[in-house]
Amino acid sequence: MLKKLSKIRLLPITIFAATMMLTVKIGDIWEGFDGLDEGSIQVASAEAQTKDEVAQAENKDASDAAKGGAKEGSKAMPKALKDEPKGPLSKLISEDPTLLTQAEIDLLQQLAERRRVLESREQELVIRTGLLTAAEARIDKKVEELKVLRETISGLIKTFDEQQDAKLVSLVKIYENMKPKDAARIFEELAMDTLLEVAERMKERKLAPVMAKMNPEKAREMTVELSQLRSLPLPAKPNGG
Repeated sequence: MLKKLSKIRLLPITIFAATMMLTVKIGDIWEGFDGLDEGSIQVASAEAQTKDEVAQAENKDASDAAKGGAKEGSKAMPKALKDEPKGPLSKLISEDPTLLTQAEIDLLQQLAERRRVLESREQELVIRTGLLTAAEARIDKKVEELKVLRETISGLIKTFDEQQDAKLVSLVKIYENMKPKDAARIFEELAMDTLLEVAERMKERKLAPVMAKMNPEKAREMTVELSQLRSLPLPAKPNGG
């Protein structure tokens, strides 16, 4: 009887204990689900934060790239503007000719006229250069012809002198072999230049007898001329003569 009562009393306790244990297990399971939910939330939050950071970084890179491009563009634009030709002449070249002002048209006309004048002068210089070249060629040819003519004349003169010398030598031999009286008579009739040429080439011992037979006045005149020709001192005049 006591055993049955003890069994009856232990049954509710066992049920209660089992219920409590089940409650604890359910609580643990619930807490596990809560932890999973919190972890999922934290993971999702972290992923969202990461995505935001990546987006911000991309936006920043894009902004920096845009700023860099703007800076490069701002740097390139002045350079392009700097490299762009300036001045009225570049304007005349780059712009539409129909948009030129009257001053620009006048400038172009002046430049064209200046170019025409320069080309005309260049042509004149070419023509003058050709004429000068031709004249120089003719002058050189004339100079060569004159050189040939001078050489020819020099040769003729030399030949004539040699012939004259040969004739004089022959005459000298003739007069030297003549009698002094006959030679003196011929000397008195000769011109002074011819007489001097012959007398100068004669030997002194052959000339002296001839001069002794000549007219004293003619002999004296010939002596003066020979002394000057030979640069010999004149003989002194005798005192009282």
